[in-house]
Amino acid sequence: MSLELSHNCNDGNLQSVFSCLDIIWTLYDRIMNWSPQMAEDDDRDFFLISKGQATLALFPVLVQKGLFKWEELSGIGGFDNRFCIQTDITKFNGGVENAAGSLGHGLPMAAGIAAANKIKASPSRVFVLTGDGEFMEGTMWESLIFAAGKKLDNLCVIIDDNNSAGDMIDMGGMRTKLEAFGLEVYDVNGHDLSELEKTLSIIPQQGKPMAVIARTVRGYGSPTMMAHDVWFHKAPNDEELQTLLQEVELF
Repeated sequence: MSLELSHNCNDGNLQSVFSCLDIIWTLYDRIMNWSPQMAEDDDRDFFLISKGQATLALFPVLVQKGLFKWEELSGIGGFDNRFCIQTDITKFNGGVENAAGSLGHGLPMAAGIAAANKIKASPSRVFVLTGDGEFMEGTMWESLIFAAGKKLDNLCVIIDDNNSAGDMIDMGGMRTKLEAFGLEVYDVNGHDLSELEKTLSIIPQQGKPMAVIARTVRGYGSPTMMAHDVWFHKAPNDEELQTLLQEVELF
């Protein structure tokens, strides 16, 4: 579905999409207290996609979970169409929790929601998917200071660590940094659904936000996308779409 959406709108960051598909599916299928029927319930679990360039990974999961029909996405990217390659909360009545675009904004919003839910004594958890490269933004670290200071143990920060940052600059040990900011940190294989489920099901230590560093591969599922970084921002043409669909089917 993600490949077809990218082809249809002639846009997309497919390497980023395919590095986090397993994470998003595990959250909606095995972890979160969420369904289309409770998409506006105050006590639902929340999912925010901070790395908005991976929105084409979220929409297919929401289709599979019944929030809307596949046919509704046929005009994705078109003028005045509510579906595009970045989430826009203003165009949905539940099911999409934030507007994405500029990096570094989703985690601050997630921390705010988690703080509000703490005040309301809501049982909900707040999950936010970020990219490793997104931690170049100062707002990410400011949000972590806030989350730890407010003891937001209902917040889970998932880092899709597909080595985007490592290709640009050596940021040092992410785990050490997150622990220094007061988070309870776990490392997982971001493509192992059982390992993801086991870790994301953990109830964190009281008073500590949780961070999960998910080690992933850009373009995972397609040998072509994994091997060629041109797919970091490229939409497949008709011939490429068929090739990529076959690769994913066989992977």
